[in-house]
Amino acid sequence: MTLHHADHDSSRSAGAKDEVDLLVAAWNQERPDLDVEPLQVLSRVSRLARHLDRARRAAFAEHDLETWEFDVLTALRRAGEPYQMSPGALLRATLVTSGTMTNRIDRLAAAGLVRRRPDPEDRRGVLVSLTDAGRTRVDNAFADLLRRRAGAAAGWPRRPRAVTRWSARCRARSSRSSPPTATPSRPVTRSSCWRR
Repeated sequence: MTLHHADHDSSRSAGAKDEVDLLVAAWNQERPDLDVEPLQVLSRVSRLARHLDRARRAAFAEHDLETWEFDVLTALRRAGEPYQMSPGALLRATLVTSGTMTNRIDRLAAAGLVRRRPDPEDRRGVLVSLTDAGRTRVDNAFADLLRRRAGAAAGWPRRPRAVTRWSARCRARSSRSSPPTATPSRPVTRSSCWRR
């Protein structure tokens, strides 16, 4: 997969254009009253997310896991030894409802990837822990996922701090105000989160 990264000035100076450059140019032509420059980032992020999602699904399928199974197993694996959590902690880690988590634990236990046991500190509670098979499966799937993502990201610049700063600036701005609206007499100008 080839995606051009955020250093647009150097790629433009070299005459290189990708599908996002063409998309932005077309919108600039059709809607000059709008600032479509944010699409340079947002469209690439969206396309990247689709590519990474494909890599994720392929890695999980290779290890006979569904996305939700991977999410629960990795939450347990990240917890460290003895790789166990309460169902409540698991549902908070995976952002699902109580009923959904109960169903997921049932299915993972039936597959031999997790087990339930009484919580020694709470007679009414249970703990969910990885089995050896569950740990092996999630470790292999995670390593495969990282290999696939590293391949997808080969050649990209490593600028996580710049992306993090930009993302934080945009989140802060969007939480303070609604996006501006273009009118014929007042075109939308570049928002502060797009300025360097």
